[in-house]
Amino acid sequence: MNTPGDRLQDTARQAALALPDVSHGYPFTPALDVYKVAGKVFLIVTDDPDEQIITVKCEPEHARALERGHASITPGRYLDKRHWISLGPGAGITERLITDVVEDSYDLVAERLPRRDRPSTR
Repeated sequence: MNTPGDRLQDTARQAALALPDVSHGYPFTPALDVYKVAGKVFLIVTDDPDEQIITVKCEPEHARALERGHASITPGRYLDKRHWISLGPGAGITERLITDVVEDSYDLVAERLPRRDRPSTR
């Protein structure tokens, strides 16, 4: 079942906050809810009712496959379009997919941290 925009954003927020050592705030603008692990961004939730998207880090090959498979997944807004994707509401955007991309983004960011800064195991 497709997930509407507000539910997409809520699901992403819940998935992010369930992960270890996550912080969030609005460092760029009041319209961007930014989630970080050890100070590194892994999720951006756009707080704009007219543009209900999330942006996550993604391996380039996986990102291109997701973009080909879903019309509402596009190269990442705000960040490097090769390593980030944005998801909006649309066909095939499910709560499971949203949770998976948030968790994958977190893992990508966490694994690149210096060992001393990595969060406790999840």
